[in-house]
Amino acid sequence: MEGTPGIALDAVGHRGGRRSWRRFVALGDSFTEGVGDPDPATGRERGWADRLAGALARADPDVRYANLAVRGLLLDRVVATQVPEAVRMAPDLVSLCAAGNDLLRPAADPAALAERFEGAVATLRATGADVLVFTGFDTRESPLLNLVGRRLAAMNDHIREIAHRQGAHLVDLWVMPPLADPRARTGDRLHLDPAGHARVAARACEVLGLPTDVDWHAPWPPAARTGWGHRRAEDARWARDHLWPWVQRRAQGRSTGDDRRPKRPDLAPVIP
Repeated sequence: MEGTPGIALDAVGHRGGRRSWRRFVALGDSFTEGVGDPDPATGRERGWADRLAGALARADPDVRYANLAVRGLLLDRVVATQVPEAVRMAPDLVSLCAAGNDLLRPAADPAALAERFEGAVATLRATGADVLVFTGFDTRESPLLNLVGRRLAAMNDHIREIAHRQGAHLVDLWVMPPLADPRARTGDRLHLDPAGHARVAARACEVLGLPTDVDWHAPWPPAARTGWGHRRAEDARWARDHLWPWVQRRAQGRSTGDDRRPKRPDLAPVIP
């Protein structure tokens, strides 16, 4: 049912009843760049997309992978700079996750963002590529992220509808309880840590019909109890090290992605 509008794609295809993808391009912001998941061997950010590319390469060693994502980008920058480059690469699988940074802004309009997001998905689908899209994960356990909870919930509904209309693969992160736990995130309380990225990659593999050795359903072990004073000290440290620098960048119109290039700008082989 590939390419049929209004029907979300399954993972059936060419080899052994499962589609084979050989040219994978990942688009988006820090989530897709892999912020929070440094590779111990290289020091470079890894992330769920690199992990998914590894799974694709284990299924087919001829896979080539590019990651154009850059932290801090708003949706319009992703659409304007990354989507045309992805089209040029003629991939058969593209992931697109964007608009999270837009939703952190008080004036964000989920409906308007969704319209532009769907235009990008339609452009990518028109090339014949399969497209992988994502909802945001559950923010209710994170006071910072839950400030945008209503906007995020509205955007999630739009993305589910877009996936259905455009025949895209949907990775619904909101229904992954382990990602709601603060232990799935780094010290900035925003980005996923290595275990969080591993679970997202496992869920993406599941959606695409790829094998994975990570159980994304597995609950976290019981959390250690901490006192009120310890929690307030952690809050103060977080505000100093993460919140205040973010506020300063916003006030100055700067982004963590300014002058930053994609980590994998070209399609290249993957070492599983």
